[in-house]
Amino acid sequence: MHNKPRYHLFHNARYALEGLLQVFIKERSFQIEVLLFLLLSLGLWLAPVSLLSKVILQTSLFIPLIAELFNSAIEGVVDLITQERHPLAKYAKDAGAAGVLLSLLVTLGIWVGVCIFEFFSL
Repeated sequence: MHNKPRYHLFHNARYALEGLLQVFIKERSFQIEVLLFLLLSLGLWLAPVSLLSKVILQTSLFIPLIAELFNSAIEGVVDLITQERHPLAKYAKDAGAAGVLLSLLVTLGIWVGVCIFEFFSL
């Protein structure tokens, strides 16, 4: 690919932060997920659970954010290629949305599992 710039750590970090900011500005679902991330993080670190459980739960909160970033990238590429309704465009967007849904279910499962473990460890 000829339009790819040479690798530079600081430039690539800046591109990543720009991407994060752009998704946050443009995607309502990402804004909601960031708000939930912040609220759950705050509640988590105030909760009377073990440090290991807190680390596991905190880490799991990144899963939906990462999935939403990939989903936004997929939607952006599809929209770049076509604005028409097309079965393949729908397939790509639906698959991305399914990835986000599964990431939320996995995160919920982790939280339920850790909470059950903490409850029975008392």
